[in-house]
Amino acid sequence: MMVRKAIQDAKIPFTYVCGAGFAGYFAGNLLQMGTLISPREKVLIYGDGNFKVTIVDEDDLATYTIKTIVDPRTLNKTLYLRPPENVLSQKQLVDMWENFIGKKLEHITISRQDFLASMKGMDYAGQVGVGHFYHIFYEGALTNFEIGKEGEEASKLYPEVKYTRMNEYLKIYA
Repeated sequence: MMVRKAIQDAKIPFTYVCGAGFAGYFAGNLLQMGTLISPREKVLIYGDGNFKVTIVDEDDLATYTIKTIVDPRTLNKTLYLRPPENVLSQKQLVDMWENFIGKKLEHITISRQDFLASMKGMDYAGQVGVGHFYHIFYEGALTNFEIGKEGEEASKLYPEVKYTRMNEYLKIYA
C-alpha cells in the first residue's frame, strides 16, 4: 500500500492488475498448500469450502494486462480479474475435479482455528503464505467486495478475450 500511495502522490500514471490466483498455483492442486500436484485420494477443505476465489490462467492474465497498456479506460485504475466462470468456491473446484476423474475424494475440513494454529513455528515466509491463504479462503478476500469507480473488471472491459475456463484447465492434470 505504501508503494501505491507513493505512485499516486507522485502523479505517476498507473494501472494495477490484481484480484486472482494463478491457475498454475491454485487450480491443479485444488488449492492445496505445499504441492502443485492434483490430489487423487484426499483433499483439505478450508472452513466450509464456500468462499469464492478467482482463478486465472497466467496467459489470460498476460493478455488482459497487455490490453491495459493503450486503454485510457484503465488509466489510474485497478483492473480486477474476475472472469465469471472462474469465480469458484473450493468445493466447486473439487467437485469439478471429482467429476472429471470419476472419483470422490476424501474431504478433510480444516477449521479457522486449526488453520491459523498451523503457523506456529513457521518462519516468516511460511507465515506470510499461510496468512494469504487465510485471507483468501476463510475471509473471501478476492471476491468479498464490489468493484467501485476506481476499478474495472477485465472480462467486462475485454469481452473478446476467450479466457481459459477452469473446467478446461483441469484437463492438463488428468
